[in-house]
Amino acid sequence: MNGEPLVIVGDCMLDVDVEGTATRLSPEAPVPVVDAQRVWHRPGGAGLAAVLAARGESDVVLVTALADDEDGRRLAELLDRAGVRVEPLAMSGSTVCKTRIRAVGQSMLRLDHGDGTASDDALPASVVRILRQARAVCVADYGRGVAAHAGIREVLSAIAQRIPIVWDPHPRGAPPVPGCQLVTPNEAEAQGHSAEMMRRRWQARAVCVTLGSRGAMVATGADGTVQVAVPGAAMAGSGRTDTCGAGDRFAVAATLALAQGHSVVPAVTAAVEAASRFVAAGGAVGVSSPAESGGYRGAASEATAIIGDLIEVRDRLRSRGGRLVATGGCFDLLHTGHVRLLHQARQLGDALVVLVNSDSSVRALKGPDRPVMADVDRARVLAALACVDAVVIFDETSPEDQLERLRPDVWVKGGDYTEADLPEAAVVRRHGGEVVLLPTVAGYSSSNLIAAMRS
Repeated sequence: MNGEPLVIVGDCMLDVDVEGTATRLSPEAPVPVVDAQRVWHRPGGAGLAAVLAARGESDVVLVTALADDEDGRRLAELLDRAGVRVEPLAMSGSTVCKTRIRAVGQSMLRLDHGDGTASDDALPASVVRILRQARAVCVADYGRGVAAHAGIREVLSAIAQRIPIVWDPHPRGAPPVPGCQLVTPNEAEAQGHSAEMMRRRWQARAVCVTLGSRGAMVATGADGTVQVAVPGAAMAGSGRTDTCGAGDRFAVAATLALAQGHSVVPAVTAAVEAASRFVAAGGAVGVSSPAESGGYRGAASEATAIIGDLIEVRDRLRSRGGRLVATGGCFDLLHTGHVRLLHQARQLGDALVVLVNSDSSVRALKGPDRPVMADVDRARVLAALACVDAVVIFDETSPEDQLERLRPDVWVKGGDYTEADLPEAAVVRRHGGEVVLLPTVAGYSSSNLIAAMRS
């Protein structure tokens, strides 16, 4: 850890998506019957904000209240898998769980249960220390007590003048502490008040009212009020309009930009684009994990993936519908870092294709003594992973030609790359896809493992 984490503060919940089809009405009442096919779990609220932050940051800490019940333990497991470090507060009541029943990507019904709120116990010393070490803080308030905790508010007030604090408010939540660099209510939460009026009321350095597809209106003390529009290219994608999680994506993107030293208006501009792309790519559903229980069986639970040519894989997976994710590499000796990247990549959509360099391709990239495992064997090992839906072996040193035909919604690589290192990124973006760089697991390298064995 670098000692300066990105910290998310707020209320966490468990979100569940039941996916299926609806082709008939119930004989008991004029309501659709949803034939459930898959169940997906994901962290919601501040948990979603933390997972989104962990896509590009190696040290993300979530300060939240967790209950010691089945849903709470599941939530903690999902956060850990996503690379989020949790600093827990005590919770009174049970974990809040929100279940959406969906058919062909359309929400049909939402069921909520759980009454958990953060208790008002003394703030743990570890939480105080983490907040004081933070290089930036994003507060995702969902009105369940974390942002209203007196100890949290005292520490945030003390650090607001030296680090960026972005506060995403809630109508039932606590007001932002004075001195926040940016407060981000949406249009409904603004209740007709101007951004400048709210900036003065909350004593914030800037307030941004998010306007959905119309961008955002941001007021700062220095620049006055500025309209930030959605870039046209940011709306390219699958065409879906599920906005669930867009506010969290916006707040996290703004926090990261401010932490990198950008001023408010450029940070808001980056956040508008990030949130728009997030919505165009399917919203929070792309951050879900397949349920390990519940009796539903879908593509993610099959024991063996498709191993075939690109056109066969593309057509079979596209016929299932949903969001297509792809990643690629040599995978010459599969290790923990690979498995974690593949698992996180699968959480970004509904199917994961792994493009594997052939033996001749690996030799061209790594030298004449590689690979140590033949391409067919590497493909079989990958296909046995539950998170992998298909494997394609290709001969080129770059996957650009494969991606030109596959056209995934998301292309994933490890965080040891930058977009400048990835010529294929332009291909993915040209077809409306998103490029996601996931943090790598330190200490794992196929080349180092192979060198150690040979020595």
